Amino acid sequence: MNPAPQTVDAAAQVPAKVNLLGLSRQQMEDFFLQQGEKKFRAQQVMKWIHHTGTTDFAAMTNIGKALREKLQSIAEVRPPEIVRQQDSSDGTRKWAIKVTGGGLVEAVLIPVGDRATLCVSSQVGCSLDCSFCSTGKQGFQRDLTAAEIIGQVWLAIKSYDAFKSDNTRVVTNVVMMGMGEPLLNFDNVVTAMDLMMDDLAYGISKRRVTLSTSGVVPALDKLAKVSEVSLAVSLHAPNDELRNELVPINRKYPIAVLLESCRRYMAAQTDRSRVVTIEYTLIAGVNDHPDQARELALLLRDVPCKINLIPFNPFDQSGYHRPSGNAVSRFWQVLVDAGYIVTVRTTRGDDIDAACGQLVGQVVDRTRRSERHKAASNSQIISVG
Repeated sequence: MNPAPQTVDAAAQVPAKVNLLGLSRQQMEDFFLQQGEKKFRAQQVMKWIHHTGTTDFAAMTNIGKALREKLQSIAEVRPPEIVRQQDSSDGTRKWAIKVTGGGLVEAVLIPVGDRATLCVSSQVGCSLDCSFCSTGKQGFQRDLTAAEIIGQVWLAIKSYDAFKSDNTRVVTNVVMMGMGEPLLNFDNVVTAMDLMMDDLAYGISKRRVTLSTSGVVPALDKLAKVSEVSLAVSLHAPNDELRNELVPINRKYPIAVLLESCRRYMAAQTDRSRVVTIEYTLIAGVNDHPDQARELALLLRDVPCKINLIPFNPFDQSGYHRPSGNAVSRFWQVLVDAGYIVTVRTTRGDDIDAACGQLVGQVVDRTRRSERHKAASNSQIISVG
């Protein structure tokens, strides 16, 4: 008896197209060399993608027809998709962005004077579950690809029609401070940041590209060997006891270990005048007392840093509250009197879903972590009553 004929899924036999949007200069050159082409083709295509926002190879007119047709068959330029946009009266613009597989991430552009800072996500959700973070309540799904990370920059520029006006400076600064922990998606984040700084892409100064981490120390030490982007550290507490509660990764990499890694990172920079930005979210009755400010000042005495105070942005399930203006001022004054450069982040986007993760949480919640947090909160309310 002859065996039954095997059915073949034709689609499964077709190799996936390479998404050129997320390739660094070196990766793009390697791609064209593998196709038997000259390296300069990489420069041409990168300019089309990142300088003019072109996704159609047929429109890349300084490339021969044969190569354009070949690229159509083996490659693509595919950004993620905006599914919702919110515009604040203060000029802040926020997007919920759908990535491959249907996951959602956020990006937000905050204009201040002649600057416009784009906050970019690195993961769908986050595994660190910091107690005051809306994103952490949604759980973790996956890392973003380099194309999905740099695609947020591409989409931000396109949403203002800035490619057409040749004004790609609609984004002057980028912070890896959106959904996810960037250092847990190391390779893709580094590739995307390289593109942000590459003159063939967005040409942003290394001083204006900032990676914010909760303290993944081994990856931070690794970053010091391959990048010179600015560094921000989400500290949020002046001692390990409180930080263990607010930022659980502190149990693995306590404050002293994290700050020593920060010193190593700054020592590795060619520009020795740069400093770490210490991010400190002020939460009413939790970490906003003047005694805690004095403790923080003592803790950071040997760390080249500036301090960014961030009044907590309330969201459902957090159980935390924003501190009063007086509490913020008192905390600020203690640090200034101790000799630190201290800024207070201006609250922006109050009339939209301003806290990181809120817009995505409103659109869809694809994990049950949010549900568990709600159940826990309700249980506490019942037990108190």
